[in-house]
Amino acid sequence: MGFSDFIRNTKAIFRLSHKSDRQEFTLYLKLVLLGMGVVGVIGFFIKLLGNIFFG
Repeated sequence: MGFSDFIRNTKAIFRLSHKSDRQEFTLYLKLVLLGMGVVGVIGFFIKLLGNIFFG
């Protein structure tokens, strides 16, 4: 893969991409925050169980 292929692929990506509107942005924001919350809760329970059993 040469430099010209890289430039051609980069141009194709920019042609396909678009700027998100406010509704799409808030949806993505909610999903990301929900995912972070779920990962945080799972990590909290793992840490809690580790402290209970291996204290």
